[in-house]
Amino acid sequence: MTTPIPHLAPGLWGVLATPFSGPHFAVDTDSLRREVQLYTAIPATGMVVLGVFGEGASLDAGEQALVVRTVAEEGKDTPLVVGLSARSTAVALEQARVAVNAAGSNLAALMVQANSSDPEVLAAHLTAVHQATGAGIVLQDYPVASGVNIKAGQILEVLAQCPFIVAVKSEAPPTASAIATLTRATSVPVYGGLGGVGLLDELAAGAAGAMTGFSHPEGLQAALTAWADGGFRAAREAFAPWLPLVNFEAQPGVGLALRKEVLRRRGIIAESSVRPPAPKLPQALADLIDAHLEAVRAVTA
Repeated sequence: MTTPIPHLAPGLWGVLATPFSGPHFAVDTDSLRREVQLYTAIPATGMVVLGVFGEGASLDAGEQALVVRTVAEEGKDTPLVVGLSARSTAVALEQARVAVNAAGSNLAALMVQANSSDPEVLAAHLTAVHQATGAGIVLQDYPVASGVNIKAGQILEVLAQCPFIVAVKSEAPPTASAIATLTRATSVPVYGGLGGVGLLDELAAGAAGAMTGFSHPEGLQAALTAWADGGFRAAREAFAPWLPLVNFEAQPGVGLALRKEVLRRRGIIAESSVRPPAPKLPQALADLIDAHLEAVRAVTA
């Protein structure tokens, strides 16, 4: 009899950005270690490596392995979810093997994007990744990145076929509506993402937590802690000071560049570069960052 794979624990699963340095965009492992320290100091429930905002799709296999190994070493026993950027099964299997070898005992699951709205096709894809690695799977519904629009009912069909799915990351707006549909029908934990923009509504809809990145993850944790202690009203009060910055970082296209620049100004990473063809940070937005940071410091001091 196969031992069931445990679901992911509730809480904050922080999505790590991948820092680069120099004109050739080399992976900056020193900055990456400081970013890991930011999350382990909270402490986050776990971390997500090579997610969409981790620029996993822009890294070759050696770089992917380096990033995952570095995070596993610095994070000590913190569980890791490792993202697979490929949507074709053959390439996803290659990435999965790299991830499993690099993460070692820290691996909690592999995060796989929905590659089809056909439940049979998607279930076959996820099953292939699981059977090749033995790893639990986080099903990521993120149509902006995948180009796939899949309904909550179709996701439930996939869950019924794939008992090795340990979580769903729901990032198809309106997220709270999709999360409510899923959490009413399955015990598999569902997490919100999108930088935390919809966090309060997602928690009210039954989300198990947040699986996302933010330049100030302590703000996400404050909301989650307040929710556990006092529900919506307490979480809203705790998260309100952070929401303008959350919204600022969530701007389409340039969100990653914004987040990296804020992390740089915090002293977490040394450079804020993003690999082409990702859009660079517009100067007009860069000029607004200090005002956002001053506002956060004033409210949370």
